[in-house]
Amino acid sequence: MEYRTLGRTGVTVSSYCLGAMMFGDWGNRDEAECLRMVDMALDAGINFIDTADVYSAGASEEIVGRALMGKRDAVVLATKVHGGMSEAPNERGNSRLWIMREVESSLRRLQTDHIDLYQIHRPDPDTEIEETLGALTDLARQGKVRYIGTSTFPAWQIVHSQWVSESRGLERFVCEQAPYSIFVRHVEWDVLPVCDKWQMGVIVWSPLAGGWLTGKYRRGQDVPGGSRAERFRGRPVWTRFDPDRPGNQRKFDLVEELDKIASNAGVSMTHMAHAFVLNHPAITSAIIGPRTMEQLEDALASADVRLDEATLDAIDAVVPPGTVLEDFDRGWSPPWLDPQTRRRR
Repeated sequence: MEYRTLGRTGVTVSSYCLGAMMFGDWGNRDEAECLRMVDMALDAGINFIDTADVYSAGASEEIVGRALMGKRDAVVLATKVHGGMSEAPNERGNSRLWIMREVESSLRRLQTDHIDLYQIHRPDPDTEIEETLGALTDLARQGKVRYIGTSTFPAWQIVHSQWVSESRGLERFVCEQAPYSIFVRHVEWDVLPVCDKWQMGVIVWSPLAGGWLTGKYRRGQDVPGGSRAERFRGRPVWTRFDPDRPGNQRKFDLVEELDKIASNAGVSMTHMAHAFVLNHPAITSAIIGPRTMEQLEDALASADVRLDEATLDAIDAVVPPGTVLEDFDRGWSPPWLDPQTRRRR
């Protein structure tokens, strides 16, 4: 397992981060298997675990907390806040009110007295970033949070947050958790250069593009039973897999081409996809989010894979830098693109 420094924090994390989104009702309801996955990841050298309050309505955090009993200091533990935890209007977002309440719930579910990396899961246009940073700064000074980060923030908001931190004497975001894969490369335009400029770490979410880069989704074939696409059918995230959308139609074509590139390189498509994101110099760690032990075993087997220049050039020729095939894969749609917001009335 390779280790890299998270931004300029001095904290060393594994290049693979164990993502716990699939722990619980969203993926694997067998808690015993989830606990074994955590043990396997730690045994393989992973020292970085990421979850979020909203994953399986808090159950993911609870499972991670139980898995780390007696092992808490062996990992850098990350979780996130923002997503709605109920229908109540103030139990979501990036306000001081919600952050100060929800951090206590996350600490309880994780069975810990501090969170190593507390991330804002998405931007909140209704909350001034100074409000959010002020709350996070108080949590850091109280010892409940060690570092703070963002997830799926546009580049300009990352820069704005750094300026607010500097001018107001507030804690600064030390990393960004960004969507990045062979199929989702828009962050190469600005987010990755911005993070490099501000010496921020970058954690990649969905390096397999929701499973597309495993090769499991093929034109003319039924969606595999138990797959993420099958579980999310009928929900908003189904957009990532809907075969009627032009972007996803294009993915079917490109999967065939990428499969050939992987074969020529002597690796599986999954291993090639993981190695691709970790090859970018701005990337600190890639989240692997297994649902089963078999998926984790396969991901861990790719830890030592490195891609040569010819393979990287071949990937670029198929999916050019900066490309995103399906807009939904960006992970967040800014409200100012809505017609109600961008048209004079």
